[in-house]
Amino acid sequence: MTSRMTWDPSQYLGFSDYRLRPALDLLARIPLKTPNTVVDLGCGAGNVTKHLRNRWPKAKLVGLDDSMEMLERARAEAPDIDFAQADAATWRPAEPVNVLYSNALLHWLPDHEALFPRLVDCLAGGGYLAVQMPRNFAAPSHQSLYETVRNGPWRKRLEPMIREEPVKDSTFYYELLSPLVSTLDIWETEYVQVLEGENPVTEYVKGSWLKPFLDALNQPERNAFEVDYRARVLAYYPPGKNDKTLFPFRRLFIVAER
Repeated sequence: MTSRMTWDPSQYLGFSDYRLRPALDLLARIPLKTPNTVVDLGCGAGNVTKHLRNRWPKAKLVGLDDSMEMLERARAEAPDIDFAQADAATWRPAEPVNVLYSNALLHWLPDHEALFPRLVDCLAGGGYLAVQMPRNFAAPSHQSLYETVRNGPWRKRLEPMIREEPVKDSTFYYELLSPLVSTLDIWETEYVQVLEGENPVTEYVKGSWLKPFLDALNQPERNAFEVDYRARVLAYYPPGKNDKTLFPFRRLFIVAER
């Protein structure tokens, strides 16, 4: 949910089971039983929003995203849910909400020191902010991307797109949020994802972090960039027994009650 890039729902959902698991883990930690209003901020293709609807069938639920490609997919898959276009960097609800849920979105947005207090301010009293963000940017999957950027003819154009630390450590979010909320739960989980196929880590990253870099290149450059990146990633994540590839992936979770 960011205007800086377009999304390919099919590529992103190619690993939907692995992307869904942390979303459901986050959802399970929200204790509210009967919220009146629930917002899925950065709903993407709506595959998680459907689980919010199942959890709270009587709530007023809206899924928000700024990608029309994702919203079209969401509306086709869940026509009974209200989906709308919005930019999370500037969005504010008309009225305070009871649950503000955001899965795998906020790492795309800058200035978390201002962003997170603004999101808390969107909550009604006793409402919950629930956030999951990837925190895998020091892993070879992402560092190989930066190596490819810095070792090719596209460096001057692509290097300014690198953000080394889009997600801070847990101490940052605890110190930022604890004065603003009544309860605060922060944890990290590393999911050991067992992938199949030829160079599956590349295919996984193409659905998200790699895509804006590829989109900034013309087709011949894009092909050369991907060949370089694939070779680097495969060296770090070779297939193991039964041609399975292990891809550890760390994620940060925050559940805060106003």
